[in-house]
Amino acid sequence: MPQGDHIDLHRKRHGYRPDYFERKRKKDAREVHKRAAFAQKALGIKGKMYAKKRYSEKATMKKTLAMHSERTNRHKADDQVQDGAVPAYLLDREQTARAKVLSNTIKQKRKEKAGKWEVPLPKVRPIAEDEMFRVLRTGKRKSKQWKRMVTKVTFVGPGFTRKPPKYERFIRPMGLRFTKAHVTHPELKCTFNLDIIGVKKNPNGPMYTSMGVITKGTIIEVNVSELGLVTPAGKVVWGKYAQVTNNPENDGCINGVLLV
Repeated sequence: MPQGDHIDLHRKRHGYRPDYFERKRKKDAREVHKRAAFAQKALGIKGKMYAKKRYSEKATMKKTLAMHSERTNRHKADDQVQDGAVPAYLLDREQTARAKVLSNTIKQKRKEKAGKWEVPLPKVRPIAEDEMFRVLRTGKRKSKQWKRMVTKVTFVGPGFTRKPPKYERFIRPMGLRFTKAHVTHPELKCTFNLDIIGVKKNPNGPMYTSMGVITKGTIIEVNVSELGLVTPAGKVVWGKYAQVTNNPENDGCINGVLLV
């Protein structure tokens, strides 16, 4: 039996305590006041972090509620052929009916808006700076240790030119530069070898994003023009975002899932 399942097993055998649901209801009711009290008392960085967390939770909740809300509206009824003759004064009258009016496109837009940042890997392991960079000594003195070599996979773009070695702060090795990625389309269940256009966001920080470092969970932009995807207006989609799902520096290739 897995550790921690003893409570579920006991409940299956003997049921809940007689006052379990009443206690749970009271605890849930008190939770709101506890959170409010903590939010008022928290100071400094702890208060800022808590406020930011609550703000994101409320924003997600509002988006989800907006996605699921469906309003009723009066609209023109479908053209139905009525049995028998219609009086002359009713010929020009438009019959209306009350129904839910949310077309498929509006529903789709709301879903995309509500789940805009839903990605296959919502949480990834943070990488320490010591693991990301290797210190390179330059010159005779020990104090000259300002150069760093990136130990992770990077993308630099086709027109990249290295700085002179004297001024180069971060060194991105040629063996760890990638230009293509294996991207899986979640609906088609097919994998394609696509060109990388750029690095949109690295979860470890903006510095790694600007340097083009690709680690697990990074959002990259890939060229999907050869897939033949089109927008509702009929235009060909050129670039789409994908999330990296493996550790490229260990596997020797970049695997990702297309965000559709």
